[in-house]
Amino acid sequence: MIATTSRPAPAIPADHPVLQALLSRPHPAVMGVLNVTPDSFSDGGQFVAPERALAQARRMIAEGADIIDIGAESTRPYGEAQPVSAEEELKRLQPVLAEVVSLGVPVSIDSMKSPVVAWALDAGAAIANDVWGLQRDPGMAGMLAAHHSPVIVMHNRDRAEAGIDIMQDIAAFFTRSLEIAAKAGISPGNIVLDPGIGFGKTAEQSMTVLARLDELLAFGLPLLVGASRKRFINTVVPSQPHQRLGGSIAAHVIAARGGARIIRTHDVSETVQALRVAAATDRLADTVSYSNVVATATAAFKDVNYKLLERAAGAVADAILAAFPRISAVKVTVHKPHAPIAAIFHDVGVVLTRTRQTPSHG
Repeated sequence: MIATTSRPAPAIPADHPVLQALLSRPHPAVMGVLNVTPDSFSDGGQFVAPERALAQARRMIAEGADIIDIGAESTRPYGEAQPVSAEEELKRLQPVLAEVVSLGVPVSIDSMKSPVVAWALDAGAAIANDVWGLQRDPGMAGMLAAHHSPVIVMHNRDRAEAGIDIMQDIAAFFTRSLEIAAKAGISPGNIVLDPGIGFGKTAEQSMTVLARLDELLAFGLPLLVGASRKRFINTVVPSQPHQRLGGSIAAHVIAARGGARIIRTHDVSETVQALRVAAATDRLADTVSYSNVVATATAAFKDVNYKLLERAAGAVADAILAAFPRISAVKVTVHKPHAPIAAIFHDVGVVLTRTRQTPSHG
């Protein structure tokens, strides 16, 4: 067991003003994912074109993103990613990063290569997001110390091992990363820890991390969790990545209640709303099982072929209102994958909001 407390341990004050602002919010900051890669597991190729990447960044900011996390190399869990050279990463980033920075929201650079991170920081990025927690590139820690940059230190493993104590493994990994950081001169107040949901972990281990996230508060550092669209959700509700919204929201609400101060997500609007609702009440009677909501929504599509997106959204909303009497309103977003007019619009979908009608007593 990792030493824990019954309530969140007091976090070390952030040194960097950007990190200070993010961690001072009343609810977790939301980090929107922007993949400028052709092979991301969740949205591969959609935002490789600079104009589409910029449009997606604007969209996420309008939906409430507090940070934009831009990456030019797929870091797929489970060892499926193809390595990309630093030169190729920079080739993908150069047409878009400065434009995203100019939108006025802090940008983090998702890369495990110190030359790429250094270039991005010099170009205006505010935070480094290292999926190997300072342990893969020997030049990363010293470069970040010289830049006085905040860094997200993520736990990772080359492969999953079902028999290990994953929480002990994460704790040992973070201890090594913090030793590297201290030796390089990185201030503890510039470090955020990420347990790396889905990276080098079985589905069961990812769920264990979520359930026991509060144990990591013993490090006294802010936590980031990114469970968005990860494969472990498929073991609960069989689904493709773009169908895992309900599971992603459930995981992120659990993470927020476990002490996470930053949530990394592909679905910004829905995540922002869910986190604000979750922050407003901790009463068990006010909560709804997201897994049950997902099952209800899935059942609404079973053996039914909807010709209109509006009908599909309405069916889901009606099913949820019927199944959960404590829910007073439902907002359903339905996207059409591989829309035939993708050359004009990068996304085709509909958003429907339905409010429960209370009977009048006239």
